[in-house]
Amino acid sequence: MARETGSDALAQLAGERVDHRFKGLPPDAAGLTVGELAAERRNLFTGGFATPVLALSAERLAHNLALMETYAARHGLAFAPHGKTSMAPQLFARQIEHGAWGITVAAPHQVWVAREFGVRRIFLANELVDAAALRRIAAELAADPDFRLVTYVDSVRGVELMDAALTGTARPLDVVVELAAGEGARTGARTEAECAEIAAAVAATDTLRLVGVAGYEGEVPKADPERVAAYLRRLTALAAALDAGGLFGKAEEIVVSAGGSAWFDTVAEVFAEVPELSRPVLKLLRSGAYVSHDDGHYRRITPFNRVPEEGALEPAFRLWAQVVSRPEPGQAFVNAGKRDAAYDLDKPEAQVVRRDGTERPATGITVTALSDQHMWLATTPEADVMVGDWIGFGLSHPCTSFDKWQLIPVAEADGTVVEYVRTFF
Repeated sequence: MARETGSDALAQLAGERVDHRFKGLPPDAAGLTVGELAAERRNLFTGGFATPVLALSAERLAHNLALMETYAARHGLAFAPHGKTSMAPQLFARQIEHGAWGITVAAPHQVWVAREFGVRRIFLANELVDAAALRRIAAELAADPDFRLVTYVDSVRGVELMDAALTGTARPLDVVVELAAGEGARTGARTEAECAEIAAAVAATDTLRLVGVAGYEGEVPKADPERVAAYLRRLTALAAALDAGGLFGKAEEIVVSAGGSAWFDTVAEVFAEVPELSRPVLKLLRSGAYVSHDDGHYRRITPFNRVPEEGALEPAFRLWAQVVSRPEPGQAFVNAGKRDAAYDLDKPEAQVVRRDGTERPATGITVTALSDQHMWLATTPEADVMVGDWIGFGLSHPCTSFDKWQLIPVAEADGTVVEYVRTFF
């Protein structure tokens, strides 16, 4: 089950035919391969693309990749960006080229995608108790000595189920104990005593190998820098306590992992305090939303707002939709809706209007609601909006932007489309 190289599978993406699966692409491109279409370097605005169409900025994507590579290196962090944010193997490859240790995923089918495209190191940020999925992972580990997967455990019951499914396998599965971010938080053992009990249960098996601790600081109740730091110090203290108890006896290194996209500055600060342990420590950051960033939720909460000297991420997405109705002076509708735009955290933000090859700010235009295939716009007297205009929208929450589009054009600042990013959900 080992893969030859991820580059083979990535190259095959260019051979896919443009067809009904991929919305927004030029109708006259049907039948071309994705590689052939990319070679034409069509313009997003004049090359026949049909609205609605989602595009990534080539320049901003490159900027964000480089910035987080530099950030992780500066703070001595290994980096396994959360792939569920994009589930785009081409972006996995670029992240790894930019120094990522591996890729984080949340579900077994996402493991299969990452493996198909050659990812050698995967952090599965969930307790995995599905027997069929565990057996497939065990087969992958047995077939490929270079493949490493680390997954959560957060209960003795989970350890028992994993052990039963993996009995007789060739290699033990690496696991980290998940410490919850507090009472009422998401997953994870609630107390250090529970974590110690789980660690002891792991140590008693031959099928699992305890290699560290992990958590998610984004679930800290009433999160602020002090509360987040306090939780992360509990996490690092747990690693030290388990190490002192000899529970990492089979590990070659000790993994200490955290990191969403809201508090990675605090993760870097606290992880810098990790004491010397019996084995080398892999300080593993998992923030993933940076790759495209956004124009809503993450723009407001990015740690770079708190530490601007570290740099700044740039929103890389823009959704283009066309005005299809102007029924009243204060109202307009475009042909994109819930099926096209992220809306689970914030509504899209009207940014620019494009008419006859000219762009101008979307003054006086506000998104008020989304239907399945329409966006409701409120317009003030300052808004110059006509049927047929293209409006460019900034989007919030990249996770739910990527999962609505299977093939996304990557466009340079002048509109030249230089590649297409394939997504899998």
